[in-house]
Amino acid sequence: MIQVKEFIDSDSSYAERKANEFLSTLKEEQFVSISYGTMIKSKPDKSAVQRSTILVVFRTSSTGD
Repeated sequence: MIQVKEFIDSDSSYAERKANEFLSTLKEEQFVSISYGTMIKSKPDKSAVQRSTILVVFRTSSTGD
């Protein structure tokens, strides 16, 4: 089965750190792809913060394997 896991940060390193921690638990043959994106989120005080999102696509064993 193919699955997607999403990592979103609220500071500049959270998504990257969590994604790397997760990737370290996968076997090489489980890894399919990784996608990265950023967006600017406005805050009520008119300031803005950059948020990153990382999507990891990976294989898992299907039931019965």
